[in-house]
Amino acid sequence: MNEHLSNQEQNRVLKRLLSYMKPHKKAFVVAFSLLILTTIADIVGPILIKIFIDDYLTPRNLDVQPLTILVSIYLLVNVSKVMIQYLQSLKFQEIALTIIQEMRVDLFSKVQHLGMKYFDQTPTGSIISRVTNDTEAIKDMFVEVVSTFLQNGVLLIGIFVAMFILDVKLALFCLILLPCLFALMKTYRHFSSIYYKRMRERLSQLNAKLNESLQGMAIIQVFRQERRLRKEFQEINDQHYEAGIKNIKLDGLLLRPAVDVLYVLSIIMVLNYFGISAMDSPIEIGVLYAFVSYLDRFFEPVNQMMMRLSIYQQAIIAASRVFQVLDEREMAPAGKVDSEDKINVGEVEFQNVTFSYDGERDVLKNITFKVKKGETVALVGHTGSGKSSIINLLLRFYDTKKGRILIDGKSIETYSNHELRKHIGLVLQDPFLFANSVHRNIALHDEQMSRAEVERAAQFVQANSFIKTLPDQYDEVLVERGSTLSSGQRQLVAFARTIARDPKILVLDEATAHIDTETEESIQEALDKMRKGRTTIAIAHRLSTIQNADNILVLYKGEIVEQGNHHMLIKQKGLYYKMYLLQNGLDKELGEIAES
Repeated sequence: MNEHLSNQEQNRVLKRLLSYMKPHKKAFVVAFSLLILTTIADIVGPILIKIFIDDYLTPRNLDVQPLTILVSIYLLVNVSKVMIQYLQSLKFQEIALTIIQEMRVDLFSKVQHLGMKYFDQTPTGSIISRVTNDTEAIKDMFVEVVSTFLQNGVLLIGIFVAMFILDVKLALFCLILLPCLFALMKTYRHFSSIYYKRMRERLSQLNAKLNESLQGMAIIQVFRQERRLRKEFQEINDQHYEAGIKNIKLDGLLLRPAVDVLYVLSIIMVLNYFGISAMDSPIEIGVLYAFVSYLDRFFEPVNQMMMRLSIYQQAIIAASRVFQVLDEREMAPAGKVDSEDKINVGEVEFQNVTFSYDGERDVLKNITFKVKKGETVALVGHTGSGKSSIINLLLRFYDTKKGRILIDGKSIETYSNHELRKHIGLVLQDPFLFANSVHRNIALHDEQMSRAEVERAAQFVQANSFIKTLPDQYDEVLVERGSTLSSGQRQLVAFARTIARDPKILVLDEATAHIDTETEESIQEALDKMRKGRTTIAIAHRLSTIQNADNILVLYKGEIVEQGNHHMLIKQKGLYYKMYLLQNGLDKELGEIAES
């Protein structure tokens, strides 16, 4: 990973950021016009004072009427400037906030369409950091940097124009300041990009570590891992601190102090110029005041711009991280959007399917099987045998390396993702519930699903009885992941969610694993009803739950090593038979088999 972004890369990121302003051209033109007016007001002020000093105060021409007009103009200019400045600032803020709002939605939308492989490789905290912290840094740039640089850039041009009007030779001398300031900015951008990138990476790691700790808090406390995780968190935090301190030192050296040195040198140069000129001819005090005032006004926006460079660099680094996500090509496999193919029966067939997550090690090898409507196929095998990978491919979270997956005789690639997800019902071993009402968790915000349909689905899987005991019943608001419910209750809600959509293909990933024996017996009847007329694929760890399956596929290291119904596999006395004996505690019989 590069330690910093080159100037070329930074400019490319900036150009892309500014492209977000294109849809807001009209609003930007209005804001920029207001900015021009405030700049004119800033430049006119010293000129009016110069007129007062040279034309009225020095010659003691204190005529009331022209002085009153002059003072009125001066007051009007300054009051108008304040009002226009407020409107201009408000307009720039509105543009900036709108742009960041759009960018966050774009980023969130992109994340939702990324492939599962991306999430396998990227820590959750890192993704969260990009959607929240990094976009917030970009917002600061649009709010403060763009408006400040535009306003101060226009002001600097106006100041130089006014200087040339007052004294061409002295204004040319002052132009020497520009290459000095440019060199200062370039040096700062080079080093600050290194430190800000380190800070952003460490902040992302802090978020990832925090997310991991919160998700696994029970395990951390049970296994007394608090000290280890605190140490790991502290190490990352120290690295973030060190990068921050280095950047503060850089800011302290190259921002205001360096600019102040240039300001002092420029004042000395101007005073020497007027001092030498005074030896040959009298000088106008008003012109001297105007030049010193313009220099002061010149360096104040320069100071503001230099101080904003810190925010600018943070935003550029943050934007490069955001654009990495927006440019990510590891997208979820997409079906044909305009496909008119429909799933009518739900018959599933795998034909010589081979699959690898990393492109090197195959986790599935030549998997072939077929499930007809109304049939149940169970997948069994030790951990890592490839059971979940088969489900992931059927749901098209990943694409196959070789072979084909067919539904109703057509490749799943010919169906739209909407059609696939509409007719495949999934119940996971660890169901995910949203922080919303029970009704919303079952309907999943499907406005076409009536309250009666939701309740019928709950009654079908026998979830209605416990839901009725909740204080607000179907309107009971659950906390994140439904942690106020028992494991079995969460699973029942997940069953109801699936049945409410009446899928043609039912996928059960050890769906009764977290349900107690008594509840399991009552729900088994519901499962039997769910399977009727549907194609069912069930992952099973407890073999007692799939003894009635039409076909059982025994997987070992990504290959189907045995298949048949329960009685056939028991008679074969192979891997399935050994797993069955182990699960039923028949160790003695298994020992005899091992000896033979």
